[in-house]
Amino acid sequence: MADKVKYWIELSDYDFDTAQAMLETRRFLYVGFMCHQVIEKMLKAYWSKVLEEPPLKIHHLSRLAAKSGLIDELSEEQMDFIDSLEPLNIEARYPSYKEQLIKVLTPEYCGELLSKTKALQLWIKSRL
Repeated sequence: MADKVKYWIELSDYDFDTAQAMLETRRFLYVGFMCHQVIEKMLKAYWSKVLEEPPLKIHHLSRLAAKSGLIDELSEEQMDFIDSLEPLNIEARYPSYKEQLIKVLTPEYCGELLSKTKALQLWIKSRL
């Protein structure tokens, strides 16, 4: 496995551990943010495996999946999950959205986010 692919995988694994720590400390807003980061970095790992050019410096998960070609392999359920992660990156940063997100990011929902994030992370890893 190429070093650039390993680099992204290691960052993704670190972010997943961070998401778990955020759940344990009840920092639910950051559970969502870190789950987004986990998948973003796995998509960049896949990109690094299949394309010559470095990954785009963007956070839009669907666009990363499309440009790398992985979108063609994703199930509808996986795409729906990616769509649910999209707003957790940007909206978590702005005060006007935080209140809305805090209402959605319950302990139960965050546990589900972690579970689905891990499943998608492992699925992408299986393609590397």
